[in-house]
Amino acid sequence: MPDTQNSRGLYRFALLTASCTVLLLMAGALVTSNNAADSVPDWPLAYGHLVPPLVGGIRFEYAHRVLAAVVSILTFVLAVWVTRSESRPVAKRLGWTAFALVIAQAVLGGIRVLVGHPALSATAHAVLAQIFFSTVVGLSLYLSPWWQKDLPQLDQAASRPAFLLATWTTVAIFVQLILGAAFRHGAFGIQPHLTGAGIVTIMVIWAAQTVKHSFPGVREIRLRVVFLHATFGIQVLLGVAAYWAVLRAGANFQPSATYVTLTVAHVLGGALLLAASLILTLSCFRLIRPSSLVAVNSTGARLAGPAAS
Repeated sequence: MPDTQNSRGLYRFALLTASCTVLLLMAGALVTSNNAADSVPDWPLAYGHLVPPLVGGIRFEYAHRVLAAVVSILTFVLAVWVTRSESRPVAKRLGWTAFALVIAQAVLGGIRVLVGHPALSATAHAVLAQIFFSTVVGLSLYLSPWWQKDLPQLDQAASRPAFLLATWTTVAIFVQLILGAAFRHGAFGIQPHLTGAGIVTIMVIWAAQTVKHSFPGVREIRLRVVFLHATFGIQVLLGVAAYWAVLRAGANFQPSATYVTLTVAHVLGGALLLAASLILTLSCFRLIRPSSLVAVNSTGARLAGPAAS
């Protein structure tokens, strides 16, 4: 029982870390949407102080740094907890990979402040944030009671196409987030992002239908497909609304509340869509029987056939 309680506690702490990462993503989006990225010229201190005057855009930039510090501490605690409690090597690797990513993300944020070049450094900062978030989400799923219990499994021949489609859908969404971040930080125009939206639409519909037919009767898979559909639908609506807000804002330096709300919501929607697709992909992988086990079972069936007759 203590081991079970510790496992559930670790899983809940991983969920807490992932939830705080969502808040961190929101804080970062608020910095960009409020044109506050250059409000603080130094790093890691702010105007030479631990706590700067909280006025203007400094409020958003400083809140982003505070949340980054909180998430870094949570990730370190998570990595240590996983190392001490988990016997599975994959869990330990994921824990320390997440910690390495959050440290790299902090350093990249410092480079953005000290060196500049937002089209490159800010885009890279946004992309690395999504990679870190995906790692924490994947670790949380791996630590979940669902992943660790006995589950019905399908042969690769039946379920592998669904897994591959879900994987490529996750990749397409990640590339779309890169294109969105590049547009948001001025690397290029909106056209690549719009093209990516069309590709993601096709992939989401195709993958979801294939997965539902490959894993019939699996309630968890059905719920994950619903989550993917919901986040995708909301993200499309947010994308249209955010683009309208961008066009309406024009060259105005002072962003409106509508502009900030819609653009930040669109950034968060993209992160949640990526998480939904990743969870579906990993869940499909969990339910696929290893090919080596399939071969053993097939060989055993052939050997048992003559004996039984």
